[in-house]
This record gives sequence, C-alpha cells and structure tokens, in this order.
Amino acid sequence: MPNTGRCLVRGSIMPTIVQPGETLSSTHYERRSGGKGANQAVAVAKAGASVTLIGAIGSDGDWVLNGLKQVGVDVGPVIVTHDEPTGRAIIQLTPEGENCIILHRGANYATVSSDSVTSTTFSHLLIQNEIPFSSTLAALAHAHQIGATTLFNPSPMPNIQQLRELPWDELDWLIVNQGEVLTLLKAFQSDRNINTAEREPVTLETPATWPSHPEIKAAYSLLRRLHEHPAFSPRINLVCTLGGLGATALLPSGEALYVPAATLSGPVKDTTGAGDCFTGYLVAGLMEAESGGKVKMSREVAEKILQTAVEAAGVCVQRAGATESIPYRRELQSVA
Repeated sequence: MPNTGRCLVRGSIMPTIVQPGETLSSTHYERRSGGKGANQAVAVAKAGASVTLIGAIGSDGDWVLNGLKQVGVDVGPVIVTHDEPTGRAIIQLTPEGENCIILHRGANYATVSSDSVTSTTFSHLLIQNEIPFSSTLAALAHAHQIGATTLFNPSPMPNIQQLRELPWDELDWLIVNQGEVLTLLKAFQSDRNINTAEREPVTLETPATWPSHPEIKAAYSLLRRLHEHPAFSPRINLVCTLGGLGATALLPSGEALYVPAATLSGPVKDTTGAGDCFTGYLVAGLMEAESGGKVKMSREVAEKILQTAVEAAGVCVQRAGATESIPYRRELQSVA
C-alpha cells in the first residue's frame, strides 16, 4: 500500500475473556486481547496502513500493548494507569460462533489528556463508544477542525440524549448494523413518536440487481430513512453491516451499494472480531483512496473498498479470537 497518511484510533483496549458453551457452564476458557479501539487499530495495521492508538490500560495490560506493537500499531500515546485495571470484555461464545458480550470499562475511562489527540498528526480519525463520550466528542471536533476524514462506529450505542447531541455534520462516515440504524431513527423521533421507526412497515424496494432478501430490504429502507431525516446530516456516507449477508451502503449522492458476504472456505468459529475487522479494512481502503486528500467517494471506489472489507471479515469469522482472528491483507484472495 502506498503512503496513505495515518489513522488515529481513539478508543478502548482490553483483554477478552472468552467462554464458549452454555450460559452457566462453559466448555472452555481463554484470555485474548481486544477492545473495539484495539481491534480496529489492528485491522487498519494488518490491512497495510499506518495507525496510532490513543487510549488507556491498567498496569496489568503490558501483554496487550506488546501484541499491538507486534502487528505495527503505534501505541506511543497509550497511557498506563495504576488506579484502574485494564478494561474487560467477557464473551460468551456458542458452538456456531455467535456471541454475547459484557463490558467492564476499567482503565478505558481513565483521564487521557486532549493533547494526545491534538499533538498527533493524522489524516483519518476512527472512533467508537467504549470510552467517555466527552473524549469521543473532543477527538471528533479536533479532527473536523483540521480537515481529517472522520468515521464513527457507535458501539456500544450511545444513549438517546447523546445521539441527539452528537454533531453529525462533523462526521464523514457512519458504520452501523441494522439494529443500530433503528436505534438512531428512534433517537431522532419526537417523544410522542419514539417508537414510530419500529412500527412502520418496510416499503422501499431495493435496486433490481440486489438479492430479494427481507433483511437486505429492511437495511436499505432504514438507511434511506436515516439519510433523509432532517436531524441527520445528508453528507454522511452510511455503511450497514449485514453479518452473513454482506454489507450495504448509501453515499451522500443517494447512490446505494450492496456487497454480498464472502464465500467461506470453512465453518464459522467466532464472529467476535468480524465487525471491527470490517471497519478497520474499510478505513484502510479509504486511506488509500484519499492518499492525496479528502475526496468525494465514487461508487466504483466505495464498492471496491467494501468488497475488500467484507472479504477480510469472512476470513476473520473462520478463526478464534478478536485481534488474533484479523487477517493480514496478503492473506486475502483478492490480493493474493
């Protein structure tokens, strides 16, 4: 990959405690590195782009930092606090690879100086919601001020008040799943109509070349409604992940894209890191496309970026773990 600038990830770092099996009795126990910020930074690095992670860990998290360094993530600005342990994610994993996650924020909510962001040179900012919301907003404001491309993956989903307060006009890309789009629509409704988004039937038809699948049609309809909502910024590029169905996107021009899921060569083992893998590869693709500066994304370029991100996520789900499951770019068939 050519020189493409640098991505700044302002996010979380934590080990993941994986427990496959039944709810009350597990069949296996593993400790792995993770956190959405760390996972996405690893994905950007493994996709071949430069990335810096800003966050906080406890004094018990040196092994996590070492793992990030080994794959090429710049962790220089990460602070180590002795007041809180490194954050934790407890993941219950089914034999089919599906998961449910319980988060303990730990050091992720430690105070990190805003100078860490303002003193870092970067072209793209990637934020999530596993750190204090005020820190997320501060990073977003600075990135917008310097003209960096901004991307938000709102997971876990902010509360309704936070969603209403977020400066949407400072965002360039929003990466969500179908449930998160629905939550956003609810947040933008008046109190009287708070459940309107959930009650309204899906009526929009997808483009003729798309598969006729109810989940794809529902996601397309929700993206259209979000794009057109007066409380939302029409300049945002919308991306909706669909799990085993692929991903869809809606550009500010109104053009819609659909990319099917990758064909898997083996069984699904773990979906924990798939969304973060997709997001990191999406960012790396944007960095390559915008190596000369921020540009209006064409349909063709956006589709290529999505295809690579979907392919990487397909490789990811066939492996166990979060950061460990994310493939290097050279492992993808499309670039092999």
